[in-house]
Amino acid sequence: MHQAADGPLARVRVPGGLISTAQLTLLATGVLELTSRANVQVRGVRSPASFASALAGAGLLPSASHERVRNIVASPLGGRGVSGRWDTQPLVEALDQALCARDRLASLPGRFLFAVDDGTGDMLGLGADVTLTPDGLVVADSLLVKGATDPLSAAEAFLDERDSEWRITELPNGPARIAARLGIPGTLVTSQPPRQQRAGLLEQRDGRVALEVVPPLGRLSPAHVRALADTTDHVRLTPWRTVVLVDLPPEEAAHVAAHLEAAGLVTDPSSPWVGVTACTGSPGCAKSLADVQQDAARWTPTRPTTTPVHWSGCERRCGLPKGQVTQLIATADGYQERQQ
Repeated sequence: MHQAADGPLARVRVPGGLISTAQLTLLATGVLELTSRANVQVRGVRSPASFASALAGAGLLPSASHERVRNIVASPLGGRGVSGRWDTQPLVEALDQALCARDRLASLPGRFLFAVDDGTGDMLGLGADVTLTPDGLVVADSLLVKGATDPLSAAEAFLDERDSEWRITELPNGPARIAARLGIPGTLVTSQPPRQQRAGLLEQRDGRVALEVVPPLGRLSPAHVRALADTTDHVRLTPWRTVVLVDLPPEEAAHVAAHLEAAGLVTDPSSPWVGVTACTGSPGCAKSLADVQQDAARWTPTRPTTTPVHWSGCERRCGLPKGQVTQLIATADGYQERQQ
């Protein structure tokens, strides 16, 4: 829980992004904010104790002691795509359970991030501290430790090496030090541009399709959640603030997309809403200098470019995506444009 300008704010962690629509419905007492770690933020929580109890009952709070460190993202197709090499969900579940079972790992910084990549490489470039891939562990997106299969050993190595650092990249020569602790030499990996937000149909190798849906400005309304619940039992949240529905028969995909579009979600890859993100802004954030959500919503329908754009209410630039992004940052004199 965090105290925000509009009341208590809960960040609900969703390891691997897989969440049932029943769980989403439980959370959707108001607008839900999707985060760049595929988690959910719930604003204006009236009773934190009652909320925590409801989360535990729904299976969303398995360990109060380790809650802050359950930061795990995963390839949203989970091995279903044409280049996917393994099913990530069993790996995510095993990682989450093992993480919660190791007392020492509760002391990991809350910013430490695990990723599980299905072989497509879509988790690389997100800046995860440790990424489990079919070839081994990738440390800080820069060093592949071939044959290593335990992300938690790398996390414990970080605890052995850290002083006050939050992330492996903050350690001097951090990736090499982690590899040395693991006892396996690492090899440099070629950096690649991070995947950008997108919408539309994604091919699965079993002949079915997945549908990636963009909630405008990364926010799910109760109406959005009801439409998703009408369509499927589970969805996958992504680090790009999108929602993925998997295993759709091709002949049903157009009907599903139309139903979600009617509820206000975006499924058209050419929509101006694709690639536009924003922080909370005022009045929810006391540090914000503008009502970012309202300003971005007015601007987006006439957006002049397809370059990703992120709106920020202050210099902290919360939620800024990785990669090439045009930044619009609120100041006392309006918005300042910058390129990343």
